Amino acid sequence: MEEIIYITDGEREKCRHVINAFAELYELTDVVMVDAGKYGFVKLQYYREPLGFEVMSTFTDSGKLFDALWQDWFEEQVLTSVIGTPLEEQEYEDIFAMLPREKQDEILYKKAYFEDKVSFGDASHPL
Repeated sequence: MEEIIYITDGEREKCRHVINAFAELYELTDVVMVDAGKYGFVKLQYYREPLGFEVMSTFTDSGKLFDALWQDWFEEQVLTSVIGTPLEEQEYEDIFAMLPREKQDEILYKKAYFEDKVSFGDASHPL
């Protein structure tokens, strides 16, 4: 029987870089990344006692993993800026548009920061 490859060794390494780049996210939220061996990596999110995690996503592509973790980080930053105000009921993009320009720049700068942390330093290993 032919063995199915869900994630290549190269993509596994790139995913690990992405996971490590977003280490601060795991301290801020209830996002947990788990190495699922040959199946890739699993993102567990929204832990609720006693049932466990409400959302589970599997990743075998570092680019998609980066986008998902960036979105989680973005949403956490935007929501934290308006907790306790009527704005917290708005969509994330709408809240972001209402933030002061300095805060918007700070959030957008962080995406470049994460991209640099993931960078392999050469074009043969693009995210």
